[in-house]
Amino acid sequence: MKGALLFIAIFALSMLVIPMIALNSRPPPAPGIPPVTQVNPAPPSINNGEDEPVSPTGPPVSPVDISAGFGAQTVEGNQIWAEPPLSNVPGVSYFRILDERTGEIHIVPVRDYVRGVVAAEMPASFHPEALKAQAVAAHTFALHQQMVHQRIPNPALRGADFSADPTGRMGFVTEEVARLIFGYREDEHWQIITDAVDEVLELILKHEGEPIVAAFHAISAGATEYASNVWVGNAPYLIPAPSQGDLLAPGFESIESLDASLLHRLLLEHHPGIVFGDNPATWLEVTKRSSSGYVTTMRVGDTTLRGIDVRRALYLRSHHFEVDFSGGEFTFTVRGYGHGVGLSQRGAEHMARQGATFKEILANYYPGVGLYRIEIAQREQ
Repeated sequence: MKGALLFIAIFALSMLVIPMIALNSRPPPAPGIPPVTQVNPAPPSINNGEDEPVSPTGPPVSPVDISAGFGAQTVEGNQIWAEPPLSNVPGVSYFRILDERTGEIHIVPVRDYVRGVVAAEMPASFHPEALKAQAVAAHTFALHQQMVHQRIPNPALRGADFSADPTGRMGFVTEEVARLIFGYREDEHWQIITDAVDEVLELILKHEGEPIVAAFHAISAGATEYASNVWVGNAPYLIPAPSQGDLLAPGFESIESLDASLLHRLLLEHHPGIVFGDNPATWLEVTKRSSSGYVTTMRVGDTTLRGIDVRRALYLRSHHFEVDFSGGEFTFTVRGYGHGVGLSQRGAEHMARQGATFKEILANYYPGVGLYRIEIAQREQ
Protein backbone atom coordinates (compact mmCIF):
# COMPACT_ATOMS: atom_id res chain seq x y z
CA MET A 1 0.00 0.00 0.00
CA LYS A 2 2.83 2.43 0.82
CA GLY A 3 4.34 1.76 -2.60
CA ALA A 4 1.01 2.47 -4.29
CA LEU A 5 0.57 5.74 -2.39
CA LEU A 6 4.11 6.78 -3.28
CA PHE A 7 3.41 6.08 -6.95
CA ILE A 8 0.17 8.07 -6.83
CA ALA A 9 1.89 11.04 -5.22
CA ILE A 10 4.84 11.04 -7.60
CA PHE A 11 2.55 10.47 -10.59
CA ALA A 12 0.50 13.53 -9.66
CA LEU A 13 3.61 15.65 -9.38
CA SER A 14 4.94 14.28 -12.67
CA MET A 15 1.86 15.59 -14.46
CA LEU A 16 3.29 19.05 -13.97
CA VAL A 17 5.96 18.28 -16.52
CA ILE A 18 4.92 15.08 -18.32
CA PRO A 19 1.84 15.59 -20.48
CA MET A 20 0.01 12.46 -21.65
CA ILE A 21 0.40 12.70 -25.41
CA ALA A 22 -2.85 11.42 -26.89
CA LEU A 23 -4.66 11.08 -30.18
CA ASN A 24 -4.41 13.98 -32.61
CA SER A 25 -1.90 15.77 -30.41
CA ARG A 26 0.24 18.49 -31.83
CA PRO A 27 3.77 17.47 -32.77
CA PRO A 28 6.34 17.94 -30.01
CA PRO A 29 7.57 21.54 -29.73
CA ALA A 30 10.45 22.55 -31.92
CA PRO A 31 13.94 22.14 -30.47
CA GLY A 32 14.69 24.88 -28.00
CA ILE A 33 11.03 25.56 -27.22
CA PRO A 34 10.02 24.01 -23.86
CA PRO A 35 6.75 22.09 -23.69
CA VAL A 36 3.75 23.67 -21.99
CA THR A 37 3.48 22.76 -18.33
CA GLN A 38 0.57 20.38 -17.81
CA VAL A 39 -1.35 18.89 -14.90
CA ASN A 40 -4.22 17.57 -16.99
CA PRO A 41 -4.85 14.13 -18.42
CA ALA A 42 -3.71 14.91 -21.96
CA PRO A 43 -2.82 17.77 -24.34
CA PRO A 44 -4.33 16.94 -27.73
CA SER A 45 -5.90 19.16 -30.34
CA ILE A 46 -9.49 18.43 -31.21
CA ASN A 47 -10.19 16.52 -34.41
CA ASN A 48 -12.51 17.75 -37.13
CA GLY A 49 -14.23 14.39 -37.29
CA GLU A 50 -13.12 13.70 -40.84
CA ASP A 51 -10.22 11.37 -39.99
CA GLU A 52 -10.43 7.84 -41.31
CA PRO A 53 -11.20 5.39 -38.50
CA VAL A 54 -8.86 2.48 -37.95
CA SER A 55 -9.50 -0.23 -40.53
CA PRO A 56 -12.11 -2.73 -39.31
CA THR A 57 -9.97 -5.56 -40.68
CA GLY A 58 -6.66 -6.77 -39.38
CA PRO A 59 -5.26 -8.76 -36.47
CA PRO A 60 -8.00 -10.29 -34.30
CA VAL A 61 -8.58 -8.97 -30.82
CA SER A 62 -6.73 -10.98 -28.18
CA PRO A 63 -8.89 -12.90 -25.70
CA VAL A 64 -9.98 -10.55 -22.94
CA ASP A 65 -9.67 -11.75 -19.36
CA ILE A 66 -11.81 -9.43 -17.29
CA SER A 67 -11.14 -9.19 -13.59
CA ALA A 68 -13.63 -10.66 -11.16
CA GLY A 69 -13.50 -7.25 -9.49
CA PHE A 70 -16.02 -6.13 -12.09
CA GLY A 71 -18.71 -8.50 -10.86
CA ALA A 72 -17.73 -10.99 -13.55
CA GLN A 73 -19.48 -13.99 -14.96
CA THR A 74 -18.09 -16.53 -17.41
CA VAL A 75 -19.34 -16.84 -20.97
CA GLU A 76 -17.56 -19.09 -23.47
CA GLY A 77 -14.45 -19.19 -21.33
CA ASN A 78 -14.08 -15.42 -20.97
CA GLN A 79 -15.26 -13.30 -18.10
CA ILE A 80 -17.59 -10.41 -18.85
CA TRP A 81 -18.84 -7.71 -16.53
CA ALA A 82 -22.20 -7.98 -14.92
CA GLU A 83 -24.02 -4.97 -13.49
CA PRO A 84 -21.35 -2.72 -11.90
CA PRO A 85 -21.86 -2.34 -8.16
CA LEU A 86 -22.40 1.03 -6.53
CA SER A 87 -19.10 2.60 -5.48
CA ASN A 88 -18.36 4.00 -2.06
CA VAL A 89 -16.41 6.76 -3.84
CA PRO A 90 -18.84 9.68 -4.01
CA GLY A 91 -19.43 11.34 -7.34
CA VAL A 92 -18.87 15.06 -7.71
CA SER A 93 -20.95 17.63 -9.53
CA TYR A 94 -18.10 19.64 -11.05
CA PHE A 95 -14.35 20.00 -11.43
CA ARG A 96 -12.28 23.11 -10.85
CA ILE A 97 -10.00 23.57 -13.86
CA LEU A 98 -7.13 26.03 -13.96
CA ASP A 99 -6.97 27.66 -17.39
CA GLU A 100 -3.28 27.57 -18.26
CA ARG A 101 -3.68 30.39 -20.77
CA THR A 102 -5.65 32.92 -18.72
CA GLY A 103 -4.97 31.80 -15.14
CA GLU A 104 -8.70 31.67 -14.43
CA ILE A 105 -10.29 28.80 -12.54
CA HIS A 106 -13.37 27.46 -14.31
CA ILE A 107 -16.11 25.52 -12.56
CA VAL A 108 -17.08 22.84 -15.08
CA PRO A 109 -19.95 20.36 -14.50
CA VAL A 110 -18.81 16.74 -14.67
CA ARG A 111 -20.88 15.95 -17.76
CA ASP A 112 -19.51 18.95 -19.64
CA TYR A 113 -15.97 18.08 -18.62
CA VAL A 114 -16.15 14.44 -19.75
CA ARG A 115 -17.77 15.45 -23.04
CA GLY A 116 -15.05 18.05 -23.52
CA VAL A 117 -12.27 15.52 -22.93
CA VAL A 118 -13.74 12.96 -25.31
CA ALA A 119 -14.23 15.64 -27.98
CA ALA A 120 -10.59 16.69 -27.53
CA GLU A 121 -9.24 13.15 -27.47
CA MET A 122 -11.08 11.25 -30.20
CA PRO A 123 -12.79 12.10 -33.48
CA ALA A 124 -16.54 11.58 -33.52
CA SER A 125 -15.99 9.09 -36.36
CA PHE A 126 -14.56 6.61 -33.86
CA HIS A 127 -16.72 3.68 -32.82
CA PRO A 128 -19.13 4.51 -29.96
CA GLU A 129 -17.61 1.76 -27.78
CA ALA A 130 -14.16 3.38 -28.10
CA LEU A 131 -15.68 6.76 -27.23
CA LYS A 132 -17.32 5.23 -24.15
CA ALA A 133 -14.04 3.66 -23.03
CA GLN A 134 -12.34 7.04 -23.37
CA ALA A 135 -15.13 8.70 -21.39
CA VAL A 136 -14.78 6.26 -18.47
CA ALA A 137 -10.99 6.67 -18.47
CA ALA A 138 -11.22 10.48 -18.58
CA HIS A 139 -13.78 10.64 -15.75
CA THR A 140 -11.78 8.22 -13.62
CA PHE A 141 -8.52 10.06 -14.19
CA ALA A 142 -10.10 13.39 -13.26
CA LEU A 143 -11.45 11.95 -10.00
CA HIS A 144 -8.02 10.51 -9.26
CA GLN A 145 -6.30 13.85 -9.85
CA GLN A 146 -8.86 15.62 -7.69
CA MET A 147 -8.34 13.11 -4.87
CA VAL A 148 -4.53 13.40 -5.03
CA HIS A 149 -4.50 17.19 -5.03
CA GLN A 150 -6.89 17.26 -2.09
CA ARG A 151 -4.47 15.09 -0.13
CA ILE A 152 -1.30 16.73 -1.41
CA PRO A 153 -2.25 20.29 -2.43
CA ASN A 154 -0.27 21.72 -5.31
CA PRO A 155 0.20 25.49 -4.86
CA ALA A 156 0.57 25.95 -8.61
CA LEU A 157 -3.07 24.88 -9.08
CA ARG A 158 -4.38 27.57 -6.70
CA GLY A 159 -7.18 25.34 -5.44
CA ALA A 160 -8.05 23.78 -8.81
CA ASP A 161 -8.31 20.04 -9.32
CA PHE A 162 -6.06 20.08 -12.40
CA SER A 163 -5.23 22.32 -15.33
CA ALA A 164 -6.06 22.45 -19.03
CA ASP A 165 -5.93 24.81 -21.99
CA PRO A 166 -9.47 24.84 -23.43
CA THR A 167 -8.68 27.62 -25.91
CA GLY A 168 -5.66 25.73 -27.21
CA ARG A 169 -7.72 22.52 -27.27
CA MET A 170 -5.32 20.79 -24.90
CA GLY A 171 -6.81 18.29 -22.45
CA PHE A 172 -10.36 19.61 -22.62
CA VAL A 173 -12.55 21.76 -24.86
CA THR A 174 -15.79 23.59 -24.31
CA GLU A 175 -18.87 22.75 -26.36
CA GLU A 176 -18.51 26.10 -28.12
CA VAL A 177 -14.96 25.34 -29.26
CA ALA A 178 -15.87 21.77 -30.22
CA ARG A 179 -18.74 22.95 -32.39
CA LEU A 180 -16.51 25.47 -34.15
CA ILE A 181 -14.05 22.73 -35.01
CA PHE A 182 -16.74 20.24 -36.05
CA GLY A 183 -17.98 22.77 -38.60
CA TYR A 184 -21.04 21.98 -40.66
CA ARG A 185 -21.46 18.61 -38.89
CA GLU A 186 -21.38 20.19 -35.43
CA ASP A 187 -24.83 18.99 -34.33
CA GLU A 188 -24.25 15.43 -35.53
CA HIS A 189 -20.77 15.10 -34.04
CA TRP A 190 -21.59 16.74 -30.73
CA GLN A 191 -24.60 14.43 -30.38
CA ILE A 192 -22.39 11.39 -31.02
CA ILE A 193 -20.02 12.52 -28.26
CA THR A 194 -22.92 13.30 -25.92
CA ASP A 195 -24.65 9.96 -26.48
CA ALA A 196 -21.45 8.03 -25.72
CA VAL A 197 -20.72 10.02 -22.57
CA ASP A 198 -24.27 9.86 -21.23
CA GLU A 199 -24.31 6.08 -21.45
CA VAL A 200 -21.27 5.71 -19.16
CA LEU A 201 -21.18 8.94 -17.15
CA GLU A 202 -21.90 7.13 -13.88
CA LEU A 203 -19.15 4.52 -14.38
CA ILE A 204 -15.57 4.73 -13.11
CA LEU A 205 -12.62 2.37 -12.62
CA LYS A 206 -11.28 1.59 -9.14
CA HIS A 207 -8.46 -0.38 -7.59
CA GLU A 208 -8.19 -0.95 -3.84
CA GLY A 209 -11.17 1.32 -3.28
CA GLU A 210 -9.93 4.39 -5.17
CA PRO A 211 -10.15 5.78 -8.72
CA ILE A 212 -7.25 4.49 -10.77
CA VAL A 213 -4.56 6.37 -12.65
CA ALA A 214 -6.40 5.86 -15.93
CA ALA A 215 -3.52 6.86 -18.18
CA PHE A 216 -4.08 6.92 -21.94
CA HIS A 217 -2.11 7.69 -25.08
CA ALA A 218 -2.55 7.84 -28.84
CA ILE A 219 -0.84 4.76 -30.31
CA SER A 220 1.11 1.97 -28.65
CA ALA A 221 3.88 0.04 -30.36
CA GLY A 222 1.69 -3.08 -30.52
CA ALA A 223 1.65 -3.64 -26.76
CA THR A 224 1.42 -1.09 -23.96
CA GLU A 225 4.14 -0.32 -21.43
CA TYR A 226 4.83 -0.62 -17.70
CA ALA A 227 4.14 2.63 -15.84
CA SER A 228 7.41 2.15 -13.95
CA ASN A 229 9.33 2.60 -17.21
CA VAL A 230 7.78 6.04 -17.69
CA TRP A 231 7.20 7.42 -14.20
CA VAL A 232 8.67 6.70 -10.79
CA GLY A 233 6.87 3.83 -9.08
CA ASN A 234 4.26 1.49 -10.50
CA ALA A 235 0.62 0.48 -10.44
CA PRO A 236 -0.39 -3.18 -10.79
CA TYR A 237 -2.92 -2.39 -13.53
CA LEU A 238 -0.58 -0.25 -15.68
CA ILE A 239 1.27 -3.16 -17.20
CA PRO A 240 1.80 -4.37 -20.79
CA ALA A 241 -1.41 -5.22 -22.62
CA PRO A 242 -1.82 -6.48 -26.20
CA SER A 243 -2.80 -3.80 -28.69
CA GLN A 244 -2.23 -5.25 -32.15
CA GLY A 245 -4.66 -2.86 -33.79
CA ASP A 246 -2.14 -0.07 -33.33
CA LEU A 247 0.00 -1.63 -36.06
CA LEU A 248 -2.70 -0.52 -38.52
CA ALA A 249 -2.99 3.02 -37.16
CA PRO A 250 -2.08 6.05 -39.29
CA GLY A 251 1.23 7.36 -37.95
CA PHE A 252 2.15 4.08 -36.27
CA GLU A 253 5.71 4.38 -37.58
CA SER A 254 7.66 7.57 -38.10
CA ILE A 255 11.21 8.43 -39.12
CA GLU A 256 13.14 11.22 -37.44
CA SER A 257 16.58 12.31 -38.67
CA LEU A 258 18.95 14.52 -36.68
CA ASP A 259 22.42 15.56 -37.65
CA ALA A 260 25.10 14.86 -35.06
CA SER A 261 25.49 18.50 -34.01
CA LEU A 262 21.76 18.98 -33.35
CA LEU A 263 21.47 15.72 -31.43
CA HIS A 264 24.52 16.70 -29.37
CA ARG A 265 23.00 20.09 -28.54
CA LEU A 266 19.56 18.75 -27.63
CA LEU A 267 20.88 16.07 -25.31
CA LEU A 268 23.21 18.49 -23.55
CA GLU A 269 20.38 21.01 -23.11
CA HIS A 270 18.36 18.40 -21.24
CA HIS A 271 21.22 16.50 -19.61
CA PRO A 272 24.26 18.74 -19.07
CA GLY A 273 27.52 17.00 -18.29
CA ILE A 274 27.34 14.17 -20.79
CA VAL A 275 30.73 13.45 -22.38
CA PHE A 276 30.20 12.27 -25.95
CA GLY A 277 33.67 11.61 -27.37
CA ASP A 278 34.96 12.37 -30.86
CA ASN A 279 33.20 9.65 -32.86
CA PRO A 280 29.42 10.20 -33.20
CA ALA A 281 28.96 6.59 -34.28
CA THR A 282 29.71 5.55 -30.68
CA TRP A 283 27.49 8.08 -28.95
CA LEU A 284 24.25 6.07 -28.67
CA GLU A 285 23.54 2.47 -27.75
CA VAL A 286 20.26 0.88 -26.62
CA THR A 287 21.17 -1.18 -23.56
CA LYS A 288 17.77 -2.49 -22.44
CA ARG A 289 14.22 -2.83 -23.71
CA SER A 290 11.00 -3.70 -21.94
CA SER A 291 8.95 -6.76 -22.84
CA SER A 292 6.89 -4.46 -25.09
CA GLY A 293 9.99 -3.31 -26.96
CA TYR A 294 10.19 0.20 -25.52
CA VAL A 295 13.69 1.46 -24.77
CA THR A 296 14.14 1.43 -21.01
CA THR A 297 17.82 2.40 -20.83
CA MET A 298 20.26 3.80 -23.35
CA ARG A 299 23.92 4.67 -23.18
CA VAL A 300 24.41 8.26 -24.27
CA GLY A 301 28.10 9.10 -24.37
CA ASP A 302 29.41 8.25 -20.91
CA THR A 303 25.94 8.40 -19.32
CA THR A 304 23.00 6.00 -19.06
CA LEU A 305 19.58 7.58 -19.62
CA ARG A 306 16.07 6.20 -19.57
CA GLY A 307 14.48 5.75 -22.98
CA ILE A 308 11.63 8.11 -22.05
CA ASP A 309 14.19 10.83 -21.25
CA VAL A 310 15.90 10.39 -24.60
CA ARG A 311 12.51 10.65 -26.27
CA ARG A 312 11.75 13.93 -24.49
CA ALA A 313 15.15 15.41 -25.22
CA LEU A 314 14.95 14.59 -28.93
CA TYR A 315 11.20 15.27 -29.34
CA LEU A 316 10.47 11.78 -30.64
CA ARG A 317 6.90 10.50 -30.87
CA SER A 318 7.58 7.61 -28.47
CA HIS A 319 10.40 5.79 -26.70
CA HIS A 320 9.96 2.67 -28.81
CA PHE A 321 12.65 3.31 -31.38
CA GLU A 322 15.68 2.00 -33.21
CA VAL A 323 18.59 4.25 -34.16
CA ASP A 324 21.16 4.14 -36.94
CA PHE A 325 24.06 6.45 -37.70
CA SER A 326 25.27 7.12 -41.22
CA GLY A 327 26.72 10.06 -43.10
CA GLY A 328 26.87 12.27 -40.04
CA GLU A 329 23.18 11.80 -39.28
CA PHE A 330 21.20 9.80 -36.73
CA THR A 331 18.01 8.18 -38.02
CA PHE A 332 15.35 7.09 -35.53
CA THR A 333 12.65 4.63 -36.56
CA VAL A 334 9.90 5.29 -34.03
CA ARG A 335 6.82 3.17 -33.39
CA GLY A 336 3.72 4.42 -31.63
CA TYR A 337 2.83 7.87 -30.31
CA GLY A 338 2.83 8.83 -26.66
CA HIS A 339 4.13 7.29 -23.46
CA GLY A 340 2.54 3.91 -24.18
CA VAL A 341 0.96 3.45 -20.74
CA GLY A 342 -2.68 2.48 -20.20
CA LEU A 343 -5.37 2.77 -22.85
CA SER A 344 -4.28 3.13 -26.45
CA GLN A 345 -6.82 5.23 -28.27
CA ARG A 346 -6.18 3.74 -31.70
CA GLY A 347 -6.05 0.32 -30.11
CA ALA A 348 -9.42 0.95 -28.46
CA GLU A 349 -10.86 1.97 -31.82
CA HIS A 350 -9.57 -1.19 -33.45
CA MET A 351 -10.97 -3.39 -30.68
CA ALA A 352 -14.36 -1.70 -31.00
CA ARG A 353 -14.38 -2.24 -34.78
CA GLN A 354 -13.67 -5.91 -34.09
CA GLY A 355 -16.76 -6.14 -31.88
CA ALA A 356 -15.36 -5.43 -28.39
CA THR A 357 -17.52 -3.50 -25.92
CA PHE A 358 -16.20 -0.57 -23.94
CA LYS A 359 -16.00 -2.88 -20.93
CA GLU A 360 -13.79 -5.33 -22.79
CA ILE A 361 -11.61 -2.48 -24.04
CA LEU A 362 -11.11 -1.14 -20.52
CA ALA A 363 -10.45 -4.60 -19.11
CA ASN A 364 -7.76 -5.17 -21.73
CA TYR A 365 -5.87 -1.97 -20.98
CA TYR A 366 -6.42 -1.81 -17.19
CA PRO A 367 -6.29 -5.47 -16.07
CA GLY A 368 -7.33 -6.32 -12.54
CA VAL A 369 -9.34 -3.20 -11.75
CA GLY A 370 -13.05 -2.87 -11.03
CA LEU A 371 -15.84 -1.07 -12.85
CA TYR A 372 -18.20 0.71 -10.46
CA ARG A 373 -21.24 2.92 -10.63
CA ILE A 374 -21.24 6.29 -8.86
CA GLU A 375 -23.98 8.79 -8.22
CA ILE A 376 -23.28 12.16 -9.80
CA ALA A 377 -23.74 14.77 -7.11
CA GLN A 378 -26.04 17.70 -7.72
CA ARG A 379 -24.31 21.05 -7.55
CA GLU A 380 -25.45 23.22 -4.69
CA GLN A 381 -27.05 26.46 -5.82
